[in-house]
Amino acid sequence: MNLKYLFGVCLLAVGINVSAQSSTDPVIMTIAGKPVLRSEFEYSYNKNNSAGVIDKKTVKEYVPLFVDYKLKVQAALDAHLDTITAFKDEFRKYRDQQIRPSFVTDSDMEKAVKKYYDDMKASIGPRGLYSCSHIFLRVPQNASAAGKDSVKTRIDSIYTVLKKGGDFSTLAKKYSEDPGSASRGGSLGGPYGPGNMVKEFENVAYTLKDGEISKPFLSPFGYHIIRMDKRSQVPPYDSLRVNITKFLEQRQYRSVLAQENVEKIAKEEKTTADAVYDKRAAEMSAKDSNLKNLIREYHDGLLLFAISDSVVWNKANKDEGGLEKFFKAHKKQYKWDGPRFRGIAYHVKDAADVKAVADCVKSLPFSDWAEALRQKFNSGKTIRIRVEKGIFKEGDNSLVDSVVFKKQGAKVAKLKDYPIDAVYGKKLSAPKELGDVRGQVVSDYQDELEKKWVDSLHKKYAVSIDDKVVATVNNH
Repeated sequence: MNLKYLFGVCLLAVGINVSAQSSTDPVIMTIAGKPVLRSEFEYSYNKNNSAGVIDKKTVKEYVPLFVDYKLKVQAALDAHLDTITAFKDEFRKYRDQQIRPSFVTDSDMEKAVKKYYDDMKASIGPRGLYSCSHIFLRVPQNASAAGKDSVKTRIDSIYTVLKKGGDFSTLAKKYSEDPGSASRGGSLGGPYGPGNMVKEFENVAYTLKDGEISKPFLSPFGYHIIRMDKRSQVPPYDSLRVNITKFLEQRQYRSVLAQENVEKIAKEEKTTADAVYDKRAAEMSAKDSNLKNLIREYHDGLLLFAISDSVVWNKANKDEGGLEKFFKAHKKQYKWDGPRFRGIAYHVKDAADVKAVADCVKSLPFSDWAEALRQKFNSGKTIRIRVEKGIFKEGDNSLVDSVVFKKQGAKVAKLKDYPIDAVYGKKLSAPKELGDVRGQVVSDYQDELEKKWVDSLHKKYAVSIDDKVVATVNNH
């Protein structure tokens, strides 16, 4: 065959394959030179516009939101936030959680359950299990000889009644000093095996047959009389398999087995556990687009959070100069639905402290009042005042309602030991300072920073959208 012709046939085959793939999942947009496939957009759109979402968007409305999201992620990548150790650790932790179950099979779990059963049976041994009840009289560790003799006399008396036909459960309820079992007629439940009880108790228990009652004996805690309710051997594996499986599942034992298998593979392939996870993640993502999109969503979401916190959220919170400037420029837009009282409502023991409190804060910025009052009046062992500081509207504080807003019927509850009530501050019809509406200003300032940031990203990165592919979203 002509080699040149054969090479041409291979190229044609490759071309057909690429064409088939692109028609199956075409590029819906390109952002900063990176193609975004329709499947990724559809996954994001459908997840954020599911049945429970109130503010649903059309595909056309969602496109610009998705573009902004991808631009921010690209900015985070360019800032190398994905190379930070904290980011890599957090991402790996989540990704590995998604793929770890693939490293353990039902057969692995079955072997673990059987091993647990075999180990348990071996540890119990031929003596088997027992369920019993007891009557217990406590002997304090520091008891005198006379005290111990007194308890011994009482337990012997109870044993005498039992030998004459006394009902064990009735006597346990009446005389046993183990409150947990006494209320159940002395029943300790069970079954128990070797090592579950103190040696003195266990040695006596294993000498008894079903229904047999022991003589009084002494343990480190006091005197006991045991009634053996039931002796048994470990049940067959099939009867315990379901319960053991549930027990191990509840303790995330599949994850333990999976990690053991990962480390085994790493050792065999002479690589690291991280490399094993990387390889498996790539293999599974290639076969499962939902998993691929889920992992990418978490990866990009972490990046989005990190860069948004740096560029917008945390920046706005700490930029006092920017916040002050923003507030002054937009002061008219901040209004209240009614007057507010910016100040303190306080309670004192001594009438002289009413004026002392006012004198303490009157020349200070409102933000410094709390610390100044704490240092002057409440820094030692004696608490001289009780204070509530804030920007109050009517209904927030009964004392402010009564004194400042003159609200009829406002009931001021008197504080014990602080009988004198007072307020200090200013009644405002509208916000005067940044602190009066700080929360709202921070939120608005963040919105402005975000808008400017997104505008700059649109100028920095090229964006192209294939409207024909957009029209096929969820319709192909």
